[in-house]
Amino acid sequence: MSDAKTESWEWLKAIFIALLLAFIIRYFLFAPIVVDGQSMMPTLQNNDRLIVNKIGYTIGKPDRFDIVVFQATAEKDYIKRVIGIPGDTITYENDILYINGEAYDEPYIKDYKETTNNLPFTGDFTLEDYTGHAVVPEGHLFVLGDNRQHSKDSRHIGFISYERVIGSANVVFWPFSEIRIAK
Repeated sequence: MSDAKTESWEWLKAIFIALLLAFIIRYFLFAPIVVDGQSMMPTLQNNDRLIVNKIGYTIGKPDRFDIVVFQATAEKDYIKRVIGIPGDTITYENDILYINGEAYDEPYIKDYKETTNNLPFTGDFTLEDYTGHAVVPEGHLFVLGDNRQHSKDSRHIGFISYERVIGSANVVFWPFSEIRIAK
């Protein structure tokens, strides 16, 4: 083979390997996602771009307060915060989250709660009010958006099965001025 053909062949192999690696990383390990809407404000803003870690939940399970991406419909993925895991009872009373009877602080919504002029940021409810279940069933999650007044979440769409969870979303990479770990 001539030097030009050898060099061309090497370039083709390198490009093929790069594309294969990009496909594997994108499909199996990590993927970008764009926040669409205000349901996770103030933690995530509309049009923030995040990296979804797809491998974390293949070896573990979502934990309470993780930010997860899940398949909501055949065409749409949602980003929400895990509030209830299997076996949990969930109650909101006087704007306080109770999980299994224990009050939990929610620092990620503190700024928004302060802007509601003493009105409840999250209305009172029990898990049973929205789902008909007293506890989160095995293999499912109860999720809420951080912007409780403007979020379509488990109060509307019910429990999320583990099979629908795509991964965790914690790294905001765009806009560059806002690169951060979302918690």
